Amino acid sequence: MRRLSRVLVSLAVVSGLVAGCSRGPTDAELAAVDYAPGSVEGWTVSTPEAHGLDPDAVAELYWRAGQLETINSLLVVKDGDLVAAGYFHDGSDTYQQNVQSVTKSVTGALVGIAIDRGCIPGVDTPIMTYFPELADEITDPRKDQITIGQLLAMRAGLPWEEASAEGVDWLYHGFRPSDLVDVPLVRDPGTGWDYSNYTSHLLGVIVARACETDLRDFAAQHLFGPLGITPGDWTTDWEGYRLGFTELEVSALDMARLGQMFLDGGRYDGRQVVPESWIADSWQPYTEHAWYYKVGDNFDRTAYGYQWWTIDAGPHTYHLAWGHGGQQIAVLPELGMVVVLTADPLYGQMGDGPWGIEKANLNTVADFIAGLPPS
Repeated sequence: MRRLSRVLVSLAVVSGLVAGCSRGPTDAELAAVDYAPGSVEGWTVSTPEAHGLDPDAVAELYWRAGQLETINSLLVVKDGDLVAAGYFHDGSDTYQQNVQSVTKSVTGALVGIAIDRGCIPGVDTPIMTYFPELADEITDPRKDQITIGQLLAMRAGLPWEEASAEGVDWLYHGFRPSDLVDVPLVRDPGTGWDYSNYTSHLLGVIVARACETDLRDFAAQHLFGPLGITPGDWTTDWEGYRLGFTELEVSALDMARLGQMFLDGGRYDGRQVVPESWIADSWQPYTEHAWYYKVGDNFDRTAYGYQWWTIDAGPHTYHLAWGHGGQQIAVLPELGMVVVLTADPLYGQMGDGPWGIEKANLNTVADFIAGLPPS
């Protein structure tokens, strides 16, 4: 694949990178953008025009991507064909990186597979079923009522770690399954939404325990293998469980395969990888307007399903696997489209500066989607 050269911009534009580019491209700048994918193993390569997309709109998307401070890759898939690809900074077609909380959407899919295979009875199963060693230590009886479905929808009552200094320390020190004993609930299970990394980590531990395997091995057999994905590293916690919420390393093309599989109702290369009903369940809006902060004018609604977001952008609705730094798998069923963006994961970086960078990456995709004509 071809690498897009980084666009040189004035100091005035550089100072405003985190807010997005403040001007539009000239005709000459658009004409200079090259987003042709080249030959890519495992993909049929096509053009935007062949699939009804305005090539100038796609060129502007890539021009704006070139202004971004941390982006590594940007892919557009339409009707199953790769129609645009560009790599920036550290990116390449083989580069695998930590996709941060996009990992949560992978973990959610693994829960669906585990249920389908009979390891887990269903989403109404109490999570304490899988932590019998903690039964005599739990003092809050509400924890006995938490279900797998509540974990999936982030409605278990577990706290958003970044809301307090203590929570941040816990997040960066690392989780243990036994933290379930002492972590306080911030609400009754099922009564509200709280973004919780530990919630997603527990899901990964539950799949590993229920299916009596390492989560990565389970994914290799039932998800990554069928999709032709060989992931890089996937970090473990203090007790050897894969982090269900972050630090899975895959490439942008791997993310596109995951997105296309979800778009196709869980099927890939003629095989039902994830139950079609699980895709529908994952995209149900169990909580509307879930996110805490304004992201952008075209990044609206922020409903939350089972480890997936649902976003409204202009006349379109898309489903989003979203990770810190602006990692994205955006799936638009109505348009048969998948958009993937990877960027510097901003590991350990928090606050207004990193959040501004993340918003710029999120809004670049949302603005492009909002500008597409209705189907």
